[in-house]
Amino acid sequence: MVTEDLRKRNSAEVCGNDFEMETTEKKPDTSNGNITFECLEYVPSGCLELTLARVGNSTEDFINKNGWAMKTISIFILNGLVVGFFFGCLYYWLNYSEEPLELCHGFGSLIAFLGIIYFFVIYFLVVKRYIGKWFETTVWSPVESAYFYLWRITIFKWCFCLAILAALAIFIYWDTRQSPERLISLLGLSLLLLLAFTFSSSPGRINWRSVSMGILMQFLFGVVFIRWEAGRYALQCFSDKVATFLSYGVEGAAFVFGDLLVRDEKVFAFSSLPVIFFFSMLVEVLFFWGALQWFCLKLGRLLQTATGTTVCESVIAVGNVFLGMTESILLVKPYLSLLTPSEIHVVMASGFATVSGTILAAYIGFGAEPAHLVTASVMSAPAAICYSKLLLPETRRSLTSIDNIQPVEKQDQSALSAATRGATNGIALILNIIANLVAFVSFIAFLNGVVGYCGGMLGRPDLDLEWIFGKIFIPLSWLMGVPWEECEHVGTLIGLKTIVNEFVAYQRMGQMKKDGLLSPRAELIATYSLCGFTNPASAGIMIGAIASMAPNQRETLSSIAVRAFFAGCGICFMTACIAALLMPEGSFG
Repeated sequence: MVTEDLRKRNSAEVCGNDFEMETTEKKPDTSNGNITFECLEYVPSGCLELTLARVGNSTEDFINKNGWAMKTISIFILNGLVVGFFFGCLYYWLNYSEEPLELCHGFGSLIAFLGIIYFFVIYFLVVKRYIGKWFETTVWSPVESAYFYLWRITIFKWCFCLAILAALAIFIYWDTRQSPERLISLLGLSLLLLLAFTFSSSPGRINWRSVSMGILMQFLFGVVFIRWEAGRYALQCFSDKVATFLSYGVEGAAFVFGDLLVRDEKVFAFSSLPVIFFFSMLVEVLFFWGALQWFCLKLGRLLQTATGTTVCESVIAVGNVFLGMTESILLVKPYLSLLTPSEIHVVMASGFATVSGTILAAYIGFGAEPAHLVTASVMSAPAAICYSKLLLPETRRSLTSIDNIQPVEKQDQSALSAATRGATNGIALILNIIANLVAFVSFIAFLNGVVGYCGGMLGRPDLDLEWIFGKIFIPLSWLMGVPWEECEHVGTLIGLKTIVNEFVAYQRMGQMKKDGLLSPRAELIATYSLCGFTNPASAGIMIGAIASMAPNQRETLSSIAVRAFFAGCGICFMTACIAALLMPEGSFG
């Protein structure tokens, strides 16, 4: 022991200081049958080792003491590089480039991107920090109080509602005066709402604010992104960027499977599905950083303010625009066991009425227009609130409020871990898609064989399920605005999507598109009506996911599953009706 103390003291004297450090490491001890750990001393020796240890501690202390200053300097350096890059691009565009200034391409896209980024940076770091409290107490609170005071006055409420209805009526009349056939879609929308009211579980308990604001927001989204040329251009630009971003996943697929299968032959399983790995990884990384939860929570609160729903319902409706029906449930996982049947109904119906961003590439690969797919998901968010609350109104007091929503617990310790887990999670999703496609396409082929055999006995050997579905859904297709001569084709697609799944329906739509069987208007309506997970397989996945996270809700799930399934169908058809009503002739595709 004396020799050891002397060795440490000599090492310190060699370095010219009294620095001394001891570290410990542990090893398991299983002598008593249980795993315990024994601490072993480790003492650095030598001048170089002690010097490095001291420098490391000094550097760590310096960073801890001057962290704020280093962060500020880093921000200034980063902004300086961004500004320098911007002016370099500006100089090149002014002196050498011949491209016109477009916000979706080239230098214009850089201006738009940096403008959005710096808008949010200035808002959160300057405006909200220094002016937010003053604005909330001086402006927002009095306006909000005045609004609620006026809303309690019956005359004001009725006048306000009548003014909104009059404005909508005037707009629809003026917009469709040159093509009155578009008004057929309004008839279909009215019929869908009437059916929901007729089969409502509690018609007297319907919250008409949620219903009316939901459909109004859906209509306004349609006006902005479909009817308004600038909004349509912005959404087309955004969807093109999404499609371009997803196309980078093809690089990884080509590296693994080869150009022959991916780029030349474009085999679906090798060219489109592997992109899911790429997007799934991105979703998990954004989830780890908290950006995805923050974005969905903020938009959810805005939707809650407008429609008067609970935070969980609003967050789920917004989350389903970007996530799959099972992934979005994670946003409210801690509260699933507390949700009322009406709230569970919104969770299920909104999941059925939208599609996951992770599989947009698959639909695009079938030939669906990216802009229509994105618009359909955005419009279905408020429509889910409207139709769900119409079919199953709230009859209980909600146990969740804006004050007790907490961030979702992260499952990873680093962004790299989240990226790895996201990529591997894509395996289960892709295998699920492949298994469903193989099984259901095979089953449909079997049923077609049976139906064809029966038809042959009656002198109709060409009889198949597509013909039957096409005939059944002809009235619905016509009410949504499909030209009469194409109603059978669109009815076939709706039947395939409802009975099998949307993958088979989009694949068949792409084939019809290549064969020239669908006009641009019919293709538009079909794209919107198919954009949802309303099929038996998805219903089973949804019920299993919620039941595993909240076992006490099994009885509730079994009692509302069928109602939620038809609600999801109705929401998709509502979105298709509004799209057909608003899209002017000559602007399809």
